[in-house]
Amino acid sequence: MKNTRIIIARLEKNITQTELAERVGITRQTMCLIEKGEYNPSLKLCLAICHVLGKTLNDLFWEEKKNEK
Repeated sequence: MKNTRIIIARLEKNITQTELAERVGITRQTMCLIEKGEYNPSLKLCLAICHVLGKTLNDLFWEEKKNEK
C-alpha cells in the first residue's frame, strides 16, 4: 500500500526523495520503495524519517484497521 502520508509530509517540507534519503542515510531508490509501500523499513529508519519530517510514527506509519462486519 502506497504511503502517501510520507509523500505529503515530504512535499510540505519541500524536500526531495534524494534529500530525505541522504538525511536518513539510505539511497533514493530505498526511499522510493518505502513511499510505494514495497519496502518495510526498520523502526530505527522509521524514527529517522519522522525526525526529519517533524512527524510522529502515528502520523506516518500507523495503519488503522477498519471494522469488519
